[in-house]
Amino acid sequence: MNTQNTRIAVLGGGPSGLTLARVLQQHDVSCTVYEREGSVVARPQGGTLDMKTDTGQAALRTAGLLEKFLAISRPEGQDGRLLDKTGTVRLEHQADPDDLDQPEIDRGQLRTLLLDSLEPGTVRWHSDVREITEDGAGYRIHLADGTSNRADVVIGADGAWSKVRPLLSSAKPEYTGVTFVEIHIDDVDERHPDLAVLVGNGSMHALSDNKGLIAQRNSGSHIRVYAALRVPEDWARTCGIDFADLATVRPALREYFAGWARQLLALIDASEKEFVPRALYALPFPHTWPARPGVTLLGDAAHLMSPFSGLGANLAMLDGAELGIELATAIKAGTSIDDAIARYEAVMQPRGAEAAEGAAHGIDIAIAPDAPLGALKFLGQDA
Repeated sequence: MNTQNTRIAVLGGGPSGLTLARVLQQHDVSCTVYEREGSVVARPQGGTLDMKTDTGQAALRTAGLLEKFLAISRPEGQDGRLLDKTGTVRLEHQADPDDLDQPEIDRGQLRTLLLDSLEPGTVRWHSDVREITEDGAGYRIHLADGTSNRADVVIGADGAWSKVRPLLSSAKPEYTGVTFVEIHIDDVDERHPDLAVLVGNGSMHALSDNKGLIAQRNSGSHIRVYAALRVPEDWARTCGIDFADLATVRPALREYFAGWARQLLALIDASEKEFVPRALYALPFPHTWPARPGVTLLGDAAHLMSPFSGLGANLAMLDGAELGIELATAIKAGTSIDDAIARYEAVMQPRGAEAAEGAAHGIDIAIAPDAPLGALKFLGQDA
């Protein structure tokens, strides 16, 4: 099988799918990326990511993009602070400016870096996939606009609610018990210098009483805050808070953090944008499946986990890079694509399961009644 007659469909234009497409194209293997969004600026892309040396950076190196990444990343973003609800700093880490172990980059910047590396037309925007069905020896991808396209290989890089996953597995994401309320603070250095000092150059975790105020410095003098709560899955719909009404959402959210230090509550008060609730989900682990010809999964579609591992995007990109190498090698050599997928899955599945287990432990000790004691113990510090 050669590059001319192997139709590879990548569902999802996030970090994993775009990394896969980039690596394939480096080896002269074409593919099509189906993305539901209309463009890279169709919605906010999320917060900042640390790209670790042995995962995210390894993927970027394989994709030939490591130098470009390092030129726009923020090594100072590796700084971190752990506080309790009184505002007492329990642990602080200040990174060496020359340390490139896990520099930070905004999600939007990372996605743009990957998109700009692809051949024009690789990503088909406005492609809302509704169903994938068998079509002879391949598959047919049915879109919301009524059109469909055929593919020999279908790769699910389409996140938590993947449309590809049901072809392989009956597993579904489960609620972790924690919901984030996302808060945005602009122009912090000029308008909120006290919060700029509180958060620092990297991230700040204030943890106590089954709750957390987690803040991360983004580029452009922006701070993104996540108010973490252990609440029922339907809390955002049933709690009675209008998250778009700043005049009511601020005091309502402050009530959940009654007794917390004033400087921490200021993170809630400073936002002038809509508050966004996000329930956190994770797939059961280990997530494995029987082999099926011409289909596999990447990233969150394969091993969705809570953000408390810090590995989700890193592993997603590593998945894409490794699968890209396996597929390109098989196609160029005329050997079995299914064997190439099997080799990829044999490495990816246990690696994803280990990270997902760590993420489950991470959220359990971070958003806990005795927090931050569990986090301090995990980090080898005396309480």
